[in-house]
Amino acid sequence: MKLGLGSYSYRWSIGHKDRVPSKPLNCLELLDITSKLGLGVLQIADNMPVHNIATQTLDDLSKSANNRGIDLEIGLQSFSPKTTKEYLQIAERLDAKILRIALDGNDVQTSDDNIAKEFKNILPIAEKFKCKIAIENHFAFPSIRMANIIKLVDHDYLGACLDVANSICAGEWPDETIDCLSDHTINLHIKDYQFKLDPYGVGFCIEGAPMGDGLTNIRSLLSKFIDKEISIIYEHWLPWTGNFEDARKNEDQWTAEGAAYLTSLTSELIQNQ
Repeated sequence: MKLGLGSYSYRWSIGHKDRVPSKPLNCLELLDITSKLGLGVLQIADNMPVHNIATQTLDDLSKSANNRGIDLEIGLQSFSPKTTKEYLQIAERLDAKILRIALDGNDVQTSDDNIAKEFKNILPIAEKFKCKIAIENHFAFPSIRMANIIKLVDHDYLGACLDVANSICAGEWPDETIDCLSDHTINLHIKDYQFKLDPYGVGFCIEGAPMGDGLTNIRSLLSKFIDKEISIIYEHWLPWTGNFEDARKNEDQWTAEGAAYLTSLTSELIQNQ
């Protein structure tokens, strides 16, 4: 089990939708942060699309990560056979161990059989490049369908990227998602969350919380995977704070404290085995 950092921990410093800082955080800076936190994996997701990064920068990233003993993983949003093949080529260049694909959007309208058929055609390429594909439960794609696709494909290079909170949006509580996907999990997105009441009492919303301060049963979750060879990627849902300077300070604080919390808890669990 290796702890790592996901690029969505720096959503605001990288830029998201219409909120883009004047100098967005880049992949080499993100690698520096990963190294300083003592983490062994960096997952660069679709909020920092690797196909838009210059070839020389990718080569510099790969060399620097290798020198520091940090594994690289990459990610994209929605399943497209053409884009997946392109990303596997980039994964080979980076020596990336995981290509994470968040199933959402158009994937919901495609049958499990058709998705499985496309993966069966692609996985020989993934195996050749020694890069496993981890499909992630996202906001609209039910976990039970993900598990079904993985069973239909039945290949060592396809598994689940289990996100502990995303599927709340799909009408699942985290325990349901974990029970459904844990046996297939090769990559874990761990974050904390809390309920926030509407000030007028009109319902509530779910928002991010610092690691250990919310509702995720982190100890129980990590205990399930303590003996597995998977990467555990720390992300968080830091709410927008009104300006980029404050957002960066909060991202640094949440990320540093969250990484320290996970590192400490993981060490404790290993010692108590």
